[in-house]
Parts: sequence; C-alpha cells; structure tokens
Amino acid sequence: MKTLLRYSMIAVIAAAAAMAGYFTSMSLRGAASANAAEAVPPGANETLLALSLPDLDGTDQALAQWRDKVLVVNFWATWCPPCIKEIPEFSAVSRRHADAPVQFVGISIDTAENVREFNERFDVPYPLLIGSMQTLGVATELGNTARALPFTVILDRRGEIRHVTLGTLSEAELEEKIEALLND
Repeated sequence: MKTLLRYSMIAVIAAAAAMAGYFTSMSLRGAASANAAEAVPPGANETLLALSLPDLDGTDQALAQWRDKVLVVNFWATWCPPCIKEIPEFSAVSRRHADAPVQFVGISIDTAENVREFNERFDVPYPLLIGSMQTLGVATELGNTARALPFTVILDRRGEIRHVTLGTLSEAELEEKIEALLND
C-alpha cells in the first residue's frame, strides 16, 4: 500500500509540474524568443558548452565537442506533454540535416530509465543526455528563469547563442532558424 501511495504521489507531482511548465512556457514564450538571445549574459554560451552529461549508456558527453556545428540544445522531460509533442518534429529536422554541420542534443530532466524507454518508442536520432534539476540552473542563466520545459537554445558554428525559445518550436520555425545559421 505504501508503494502504491508513493507512486501515486510521484505521478501527481509530475503531472502538476508538467502542467505548470506548460502554462508558464505558453505565457512566457514571447519573452524568450529569438530576440531573447540578445539578453543572454556574456559567457552564458561557454557555461552551456562546458556541460558534460551522461548519455543513455552512462558515458559523459561534453557539449563542447559540437562547437563547430549549429548546435540545437533542447531541455525536456518525458513527463512534459509539450516536450513530447515537439520531439518528433525535432527528430525529423535532425534527420533532414544529418549530412549538414548541425547537431541536436536533448538534455532530459529525468531518469536514464525513463529516457531510454522514451527513446525506444520514438527512436530519437540525436544524443539524449541525462540532466538534473541542477542542470536547469544553466537554463536559468540562459533566460529560462521559470525553469519551464521545453526550452531550446540554438548556437551558431562559432558557439554563439543565436536563438533562445521557451516553449515549443514547430518544425517550420526550427527549420527556418537552422537554415538561416547555415547560410550565415
């Protein structure tokens, strides 16, 4: 009985967090758009690129290894409905740019087991790294003061932050942002 109650409480808390993140992201989306990249403090890109997080095999992956590519960093979670909505579109764009200097990275604020199960269902073609609530501190420095999900940061090939978006990005929006940076 205690186990059932514990899991029920976890489910309720996760659902509440997902709803709070969704509504916060919708209300703040306009404030964290492409222009929000201009408001990111100097050096925040280096803080992001300095992250090294475990992948699904437990091997640490440094974001700096993709510095010479357009880097799309998406903070998300398996319990976040808007995140789940946008990942298939991110996957499609990632597949279309497989031969271009573009790298997608998903930083999940979740357990490795949950992310592994999610990946088995959705076959995400890019690295999924395991972050923590502390990892959201980096997102805060990048303008996500609400610590809401999803949150996407796009860096150009020089490692400069060019786009910051709180909330979902459509496939067309994402494609447009990437193409502009590839042609920059």
